[in-house]
Amino acid sequence: MTAFPGVDRPVVGRFAPSPTGAMHLGNARTALLAWLHSRALGGRHLLRFEDLDTGRVRPWACDTTRRDLAWLGLEWDAEFVQSERREVYADALARLTAAGQTYPCTCTRREIAQAIEESAGAPHGQEPVYPGTCRLHPADPARPAAVRWRVPDETVCVMDALTGGTLCQNLPAEVGDFVLRRNDGVYAYHLAVVVDDALMGVTDVVRGLDLWPATPRQVALGRALGYPQPRYLHVPLMTDFRGERLAKRGGAPPVQALREGGEDAGRVLAALARSLGWEVPETVEAAELLPVWRARLEAAGSFIKSQT
Repeated sequence: MTAFPGVDRPVVGRFAPSPTGAMHLGNARTALLAWLHSRALGGRHLLRFEDLDTGRVRPWACDTTRRDLAWLGLEWDAEFVQSERREVYADALARLTAAGQTYPCTCTRREIAQAIEESAGAPHGQEPVYPGTCRLHPADPARPAAVRWRVPDETVCVMDALTGGTLCQNLPAEVGDFVLRRNDGVYAYHLAVVVDDALMGVTDVVRGLDLWPATPRQVALGRALGYPQPRYLHVPLMTDFRGERLAKRGGAPPVQALREGGEDAGRVLAALARSLGWEVPETVEAAELLPVWRARLEAAGSFIKSQT
């Protein structure tokens, strides 16, 4: 294992795409950074398909993503599929329920929105906060029920190991009791990702900056389940010429089209690296970018050390 300041345990990283369509260049850049991090620290690298929301999943997307990653040279050591792991989420949810930390919720989205609007003390943060209707009153037994986590009355602070930035959130006021299992039986993202990272031994989570606001609640949920806290490193999202985030639904160019169109993978990797401001040749292999990421980690060594 390669040693870096403050890193004194075997590193396990992961890339966890949702197979809802073809991987675009923004996804590929995050995949590259996650791979570079795992390999720069001499660690294992996992591929996990987050496919619990079956209504949005495209059956062909997993295989296409595998082909795209292999084409870019971003190999992985083990693969997991969330839809094959429902029993571990059920077990975690049962533990929280047995501890009195969950409750059934039969509120509709419209009812929640109306309750927030009518509340004199309604929060005005970045996301709507569940007003606690079913926490305070019995759920409607005639409706299918979701399961919400009764968030602890505390402020949770998390530091990003890449930038050193700290995010603090008061869970009741800024997050609210959030859903762990939807009323259709689908386990929610926050539960699944926390359980998976812990049971897969993930030590370092490299992911997009859009997930930074979700980190304090995931840390709190992991603590409630008795899990070790991974290091979090959030990387910038790739944007288009308008400065808008690349997204599948926005028509971002798929890596599949470049691969099948005969484009050189090394040129694509070089373009991804240059989009981060890195000075690289016109064509590179993924392994040739390892020194660049190592230098970035060394610059952030004090932040990484503080989280070990």
